[in-house]
Parts: sequence; structure tokens; C-alpha cells
Amino acid sequence: MEKELLNEKKSSWIKKGTDGKKQAFQFSEQYRRFLSHVKTERENVREVTAMAEKKGFLPLKELGKKKGHKKFYDVNQEKNLVLIVLGQKPVTEGVNIIASHVDVPHIDFKMNPLYEDEEYCMVKTHYYGGIKKYQWVNLPLAVHGVIIKKDGQKIDVVWGEDESEGVLTFPDVLPHLSRKIQGEKKLLTGFTGEDLNMICGSIPVADEKVKNKIKISILEILHEKYGVTEADFISAELQLVPSGAARWVGFDKGLLGAFGHDDRICGYTSSMALFNIDDPEYTAVNFLADKEEIGSEGRSGMQSWFVLRVLSELIAFQENGFNDLLLRKALERSHALSSDVGAGINPNFKSVHDPLNAPRLGYGIVLTKYTGSGGKGGSNDADAEFVARVRRIWDENGVDWQIGTLGKVDEGGGGTVAKFLAEYNMDVVDAGPALLSMHAPFELASVIDIYSCYEAYKTFFEKMK
Repeated sequence: MEKELLNEKKSSWIKKGTDGKKQAFQFSEQYRRFLSHVKTERENVREVTAMAEKKGFLPLKELGKKKGHKKFYDVNQEKNLVLIVLGQKPVTEGVNIIASHVDVPHIDFKMNPLYEDEEYCMVKTHYYGGIKKYQWVNLPLAVHGVIIKKDGQKIDVVWGEDESEGVLTFPDVLPHLSRKIQGEKKLLTGFTGEDLNMICGSIPVADEKVKNKIKISILEILHEKYGVTEADFISAELQLVPSGAARWVGFDKGLLGAFGHDDRICGYTSSMALFNIDDPEYTAVNFLADKEEIGSEGRSGMQSWFVLRVLSELIAFQENGFNDLLLRKALERSHALSSDVGAGINPNFKSVHDPLNAPRLGYGIVLTKYTGSGGKGGSNDADAEFVARVRRIWDENGVDWQIGTLGKVDEGGGGTVAKFLAEYNMDVVDAGPALLSMHAPFELASVIDIYSCYEAYKTFFEKMK
């Protein structure tokens, strides 16, 4: 009777057994390699698009040209990707959507970044998303991104990943002299945004006539490698990211530490899930969004028209015509997972969590009914009916899952793309793995949870109705 009445969870490491653990490590090794070189939203979209093409996905513009073909993709601004597997039922009957985001907290170059000070060439930066600035100081950093020249030529930049290349870094003040300038401040104000000025060079050119000898030296290096000038930084998107590969964590390698788990862990696992379904009852849509970390704004964010345009094209093809009512009905009949990460209990900071409602690493994907802050402000509070349906299909298909909330009430808070999907009057709930050190340059995820996410997303695509 006690077993039937209580909601007691067991570690996925125990439940999965030897074969399950082996599958989890094999799957996570592929993900580790992916994270080790995919560090921007553009790189993520490019890599997953290449995977999709190898799996037989065609550009959406090819819709209808190959009879019976069901797998398509579409790309927006090189920062959004939608993957589609057409179902047995028409899109007007609703689709099953999983939406994650592939932008992550990082630090950007400013548009006029280079200057010289105390015989160093420095870079002015602007942080992106919710970071703790002090975590980024004294780290070896690489530069990933693009430079677009005036003639439209695009130059891909990756600098600081190869051991033969110099990394970049933000230098901190030594502890011997930090008492007044830092020691009397609160932790989060020890560095301001304008303090994040990075060293990128220190060797001057020999020409005595040159005023900024080190800055010119750096510009010469960049011009030789990429053919760019200082003015080309104006039309560049250059991101500072941790240099180096994702790493196993622990003597047992049970955790994976990496930059960008939030939220590429969901984008990767949901994409892999979609790649491995063939004939779903309802059309399956996997959407990789941008700009979630700054409010899902802009033309590549969740609030743009991109996903609506894609669904409209599918409807127009299947129905031999289109009207707005067909789209609205399709959206209302759809089901969605906002696939984003949760905050796992950190043994060093347990006090910020409600242990009865907090997720733990190693216990499966986290089902989060609501996010937001304070009185659930800014959240999508999922309908109990939909939460019950998700529970049912996961239980029926052996998916390891748990519930989770984002910390104690009034402790803080956060949001996801769920509320933007809910504006279309579709069913939406949040679901993703728990992390430690979220938004840090090195985040931690459980190997067993990574695989549980894949299983949960695949089940949702195939079984939700």
C-alpha cells in the first residue's frame, strides 16, 4: 500500500542497469564531441543542419518535389533551425513541437573593440545573457563568430582552440592589492560590465612612427589571417567562449562538464530524437531558437514569425491553399514541450531550493509545470490536464522523469520560451534536464539524464496525441 500511495523516486543509475548505463555513455560521448566544437548558435545550426542532411532531410523549399518525402528542414538567419517529420495526420490536426534554444550566455566583442593601454592591446566587450561576471575572469578564452565585410563576404572565425594559437583572457587584480578595489564590494559587483576588458596582445611593431604599436601589431595579424581591417568589426558577431573541450567530471565520469549545456543539451537530444522517428501519427517539429537568454526578442527569437511561416507553408501544401483560420486551428490543436534546463540541487548551496520540489541530477528529465518569479510572474503555468498526459506517456514508455521548480518561492526565478508558445493557445509544459552551475562557463549535467532527455523527447514526438 505504501508503495502505491507514495511518490518515491529512485536514481536512474540504479534503474537503468548495465545496458542502460552503456547506452547513456555512448550517447553522451557523441554529445560531448558536439559541444567541444559547437560554441555559438550559428555553429550549432550549421552542425545540426549537416546531420539532418545526412539523415535524408531536405530543405523546405523542396516540399512536394519528391513524392512521399516526409523529412524537411528550414533555416532562418543561420541562427534558427526547424526540423520536420510529416505525420500520418495533416498539420491542421495539430503538431507535436519541441522548442529549445541554442544561444547561451557569453561575452561579445563591442563594435569598436580594440584599444591600447599600458602597452597591451585590449578588447572592449559586452556580456550577453545572465552571467556572473567574476566567473569569466582569468579563464583561457577563444573567439568564435563571423565577420561580414562591406561586400557581403562572410568570414568564419575560430581562434584560440588550437594549442598553437594564443588564447585571450580578462586579467584580475592580485589578492595582495584587492582589498579596497574589490574586497569591500558585494560578490556580484566585484566586476562591472565595463571592467570586462580583455588582453589580446602585447608585442609592438618596430616602426617608431606608429603611435599604437601593439594595436597595429594585432590588426596586422588579423588582416593576414582573415583579410579584415578595424572597420570590419562593425559588422561582426564575435563571441568569447571558454577554450577547450567538454570534459567528463568525477572519478566515475558520471557528469559531463561543458560550456553551453543551457540549452544545447535540449537542442541536441531533441534533434537526435527527431532523427530517429520515421512515421509519427502527428507531424513532429523540432525548433532551435535564438535569443532566449535575452528575452526571445528579435527576428531569430521565439517571438518572430519564422515558425508560423513554416507551419503555414506545410498547411498550404497539404490543403492546396491557406487561410489564417487553418493556421490558428492547427496551433490550438498542437502540443509542445519547452525544452529547457532546470536547477538541480547543489550540495554547497542547498538553502536556495525547496528539497521536496527541487530536481536532482541523475533522476531523469525534469517536468516543470511553471517557471517565473515571485507569484509565478512571467511564466506559463501548464494545464494540469496536459501535465497528466505527459506523465502518462512517459510512464507507459519507461521514461525516467521527475518534477522540478526553480528554487524556493521568492528566492529568484527565470523564464523560458513556454509562454510564447502558449500565446498560440496550444498545450505547453517545460521539460529538460537538471544542471549544476547553470549559466557558468562550465556547467554540469548527468550522463544518465542526457539519455533520459533523448528518450523523453522521442516518446513525446511519437506518442503524444
